Amino acid sequence: MRVVITGGAGFIGSHLCERFLKEGYEVTCMDNLITGNLNNISHLFGNEKFRFLKYDVTNYIYVDGAVSGVLHLASCASPVDYLKFPIQTLKVGSIGTHKALGFAKQKKAVFLLASTSEIYGDPLEKPQKEGYWGNVNCIGPRGVYDESKRFAEALTMAYHYAHGVDVRIARIFNTYGPGMRPDDGRVVPAFINQAFRGMPLTVFGDGSQTRSFCYIDDMIEGIFRLFKSGESEPVNIGNPDEKKILDFAEMILEMMKSKSKISFQKLPVDDPKVRCPDISRAKKILKWYPQVPLEEGLKKTIKYFRSKNGRHPDKE
Repeated sequence: MRVVITGGAGFIGSHLCERFLKEGYEVTCMDNLITGNLNNISHLFGNEKFRFLKYDVTNYIYVDGAVSGVLHLASCASPVDYLKFPIQTLKVGSIGTHKALGFAKQKKAVFLLASTSEIYGDPLEKPQKEGYWGNVNCIGPRGVYDESKRFAEALTMAYHYAHGVDVRIARIFNTYGPGMRPDDGRVVPAFINQAFRGMPLTVFGDGSQTRSFCYIDDMIEGIFRLFKSGESEPVNIGNPDEKKILDFAEMILEMMKSKSKISFQKLPVDDPKVRCPDISRAKKILKWYPQVPLEEGLKKTIKYFRSKNGRHPDKE
C-alpha cells in the first residue's frame, strides 16, 4: 500500500498525494520543483506516511521497499511552462516516462500515466473520443507538450504489451480549483487574477473557442477510480460541459462583480478551437462522471485566489 507520485508537488499531483494518504497508502512524492511548489504539500510533511524527494525523474528512479503503484504526473503542463522549458518538457515525457515505467516494472507495480486532452491537438471531431487519433502539429510551439504525451502513451502501451506492466492512461482535460499557480497561464487563474487586479481579461481570438472545465475534486476521484480499475486502455477524464471562452470570461466578471473589461488578443499558434471530452468510457468502466457544477467550483476557486491575493475570502 505504497505509491510513488512523480510531479507530486504540482497542482493535480499534490491533490493525489492527499487522496492516497486519505485512503491509507504511504506516499512518496517526487518533484524537481521546476513548476511544482512545496507550498502545495507542506501541510503533509508532518504525516509519517508521507515522504518528499526533490528529484529529477529523467534520472534513474529508485525507492527502497515494496511499491504498489507509480503515478507519473511529472510534466510542464501549462503553455507558460512548456514554452519556457521545451527541452525539459520533451525529456520528462520521454526519458522520464521510460524511467518511471522501468521502475514500475521492477517493482511489479501498477503504472498510471497522466496524459492529456492535448494529444488530440486542434481536433477535427467533437466531442473527442479515445479512439480519435488527433490533429497535432509536431513542430509547432505546442508540439513539445503534445508529442511528449503522445510518445509517453505509446511507450506506456509498449511496456504493457512487451513486459506485462499493469498500466493506466488518464487523458486529463482542463482542470481547475484550489492549488493552481496564479501565473501558470491557464485560463481560470488568468481570468480570476486579472479580475482581482482590475486588469482586462485577455481573450484570444474572438473567444468562440471552447473549453470544458473539471473541478479538481472530480478529477482526483476519476484518476483514483482509474488507478483501481484494471483498465489498460486510455480513458478521458474531464467535464463535457463545454463553454465558449468569451462566455466564460463574462461569467467570471459577473461572479466577481468586477469592472474589468475584455481585451481581445491574437489567437496563439495551434490553439485548439474546441475541447470537449466524450466520457462514455469513464461512465461505463469507472462509474464516474463530474459532480461539481462549474459555478460551485468557481466559487471555491475564487475564494482560494482571494486568500492568495491578500483579500479576506469571506468578506468580498
